[in-house]
Amino acid sequence: MGIDIVDTAAEVAADTRAQDDHRLRQRVISVNGAAVRSGSGRSITVGDPLSPKDFGPGDVLVIPGPSAATETRVDKLLSRPDALHAIDVIQQVADAGATVAASCSATFILAASGLLSGQSATTTWWLAPLFARRFPDIDVLADRMIVDCGSVLTAGAAFAHADLMLTLVARLEGADLANRVARFLVLDARMSQSRYMVLEHLRASDPALRAVERYVGANLARQLSLSELASAAAISTRTLARRTQESLGMSPTEYVHRLRISHAATLLATTRKPVDAVAATVGYADPAAFRRIYRRHTGEAPSSTRTRAQTTK
Repeated sequence: MGIDIVDTAAEVAADTRAQDDHRLRQRVISVNGAAVRSGSGRSITVGDPLSPKDFGPGDVLVIPGPSAATETRVDKLLSRPDALHAIDVIQQVADAGATVAASCSATFILAASGLLSGQSATTTWWLAPLFARRFPDIDVLADRMIVDCGSVLTAGAAFAHADLMLTLVARLEGADLANRVARFLVLDARMSQSRYMVLEHLRASDPALRAVERYVGANLARQLSLSELASAAAISTRTLARRTQESLGMSPTEYVHRLRISHAATLLATTRKPVDAVAATVGYADPAAFRRIYRRHTGEAPSSTRTRAQTTK
């Protein structure tokens, strides 16, 4: 996907430039220069081994996700000799002045290099709690598709790699080219992973969080205290806070917001209720606050959710 996006960008840009003006170039490399296999098992030809001497200011090293979708696979990934070598080379590439970008589980490799220390990052949303535990000095913004810290960029789950590549095209060649490529490849503008976060997956292993969800769903229209939520889950407030942080990577308050916003998104997509009425139905007396929180969790305005749902019917 990333290769296709850069190739398309180069072709689109070539239409408006002199024949010998090729500013956007890419090479496919691997840690040792050997061919690699994609997640679907396809062999990908590689030109060169990963070497810091090939990078400098203006260059970008993009690390795609190595399909480590579980904690066990992440552990194995970070202990592999080739990954350890890559971590060392990544540090040298950054020292040479190049930009480094990673998506999906490759963000763990980037974090292990130390380049994200003290900065913000995103990762595959269901691995965000693990990422936060492993790298407590990194501010994990799990809802974000892309986090751009200047010389280091991170992207979320697998298809966020497309957003990452478009971000890099915009940085290197301008937003207009990135927009043209997105339209050409029919890639939607997604600012957040939130709409793809399946709560069933997140809460499945914790009965207490399922109890909280049921209680919030039965009391959507009114405000709920932390002690009330803990009582519904039959645990202490302290334990509830610990459980939500460990399982979801968020506070109980943020969990309640997410549940309310999930209900709101369904109402916006399936009913004709005015936005302010939807806000009241899911417990927000202040419509402005609802719109702000909704945008933070979904990356779009409530009206955009409704419009998108109507155009896809």
